[in-house]
Amino acid sequence: MGIFQLDAYVLIIQGKDRLSFIDGLSTNKVDGDCSTVFTTTAAKIIDLVDVIDMGDFIAIVGHQPYKENLIQHISKRVLNQDISIADISANNSVYLSTEDVDVVDKITKRNTWRGWLLVAPNSVSLEADMTEEDFSEYRVANMIPHQGHEITPNVHPLACGLGDLVHEAKGCYIGQEILARMRSRGRQGKELVRLPNPVEGATTIGVNHSLAIVRLKSGE
Repeated sequence: MGIFQLDAYVLIIQGKDRLSFIDGLSTNKVDGDCSTVFTTTAAKIIDLVDVIDMGDFIAIVGHQPYKENLIQHISKRVLNQDISIADISANNSVYLSTEDVDVVDKITKRNTWRGWLLVAPNSVSLEADMTEEDFSEYRVANMIPHQGHEITPNVHPLACGLGDLVHEAKGCYIGQEILARMRSRGRQGKELVRLPNPVEGATTIGVNHSLAIVRLKSGE
């Protein structure tokens, strides 16, 4: 459908412990490029991020309004690890493309579960040709949750369609016990659904269908 500019931040994580550090604080297995979720001790979402392994460092791309909470969350847990964190958001713009597009060498491109993530330095011009309505329609059609809509600090990852980013065989991380208990007991409380319009309490409204987070029936 096109290219949409995200309201995103970009952090650079350096140091020999960079992958194990992010792995130990988030829901997915982090050993290279991936998407993962940072959660609180109550398993509520701090942010969904895309991890880009650049070899000597990793880039963390998340939702701009959630940046300060994420930085505070990870900064106080560095302790004695070999980690440095830098915010390069002001020097870059982030886009999501629904198709695999050709880009110049200066643009970092990664295929993610949401589409192709494009991180472009300010020196490179990239045209965003999708409107907010276009992007919403794309997300509704493909059941893709997004920060500020389905992905908020009020929900846990299982409730908003991020279950595939919660690794089932992973060791301890913040919020892990609660998420594991929800899965083992089959009680995650709510789930993300797509329903024909009109939809009461819709989180994203599309032309014919909308997304919503609904409470599961008793026993589900």
